[in-house]
Amino acid sequence: MTTTASDSTSTSDLTCLVLTCTLKPAPADSSSELLGSQVLEAFADLGVKGSMERVVDHDVRFGVTTDEGDGDEWPTLREKVLEADVLVLVTPIWMGQPSSVCKMVLERLDAELGETDDEGRPSMFGKVAGVGVVGNEDGAHHVCAELFQALSDVGFTIPAQAATYWVGEAMQAVDYRDLDTTPEKTAGTTQLLARNATHLAGLLQASNYPAG
Repeated sequence: MTTTASDSTSTSDLTCLVLTCTLKPAPADSSSELLGSQVLEAFADLGVKGSMERVVDHDVRFGVTTDEGDGDEWPTLREKVLEADVLVLVTPIWMGQPSSVCKMVLERLDAELGETDDEGRPSMFGKVAGVGVVGNEDGAHHVCAELFQALSDVGFTIPAQAATYWVGEAMQAVDYRDLDTTPEKTAGTTQLLARNATHLAGLLQASNYPAG
């Protein structure tokens, strides 16, 4: 018999946090923010509560600890990560790479390698991660690979096909937010990301990894 998240955990018990890693502060239009909002809608359709934070709107300091002090606002975002069952990082592509904001988030998450829960498990065990990517050049698969490797390293579990992305024609000026309609393939992968992440998060909430 196939086990589903609904067998043990209601999706209404699950939460999703989207961290948008655009370089643009609010209220500037952002393709990453648009894709992030569509990810949240896909989770909401499954009954999962969610929220989104534009990282650049917070004074996050460079570093690899949970709190760099002196007004560092990463601890506020970190608390939201700790409270969520699913984390989705959404980033633009710049020069074939995830944005500098996204890389900074990964550096801050590096601190979780030394953090544990009350039972001694790494702090991110039992949490699920997904990725969203937008850009006007090739590189979506490369960016996803970088993010998934880092997220797995710090303890997140990666569902099957947990990435959604859109890349425009190389060396052109059309952004994702400029499109009149969402491409069918991108909409489909967004729904698949949400569905698979919700399923896996429900299973992990019901039965987390064993403590060491």
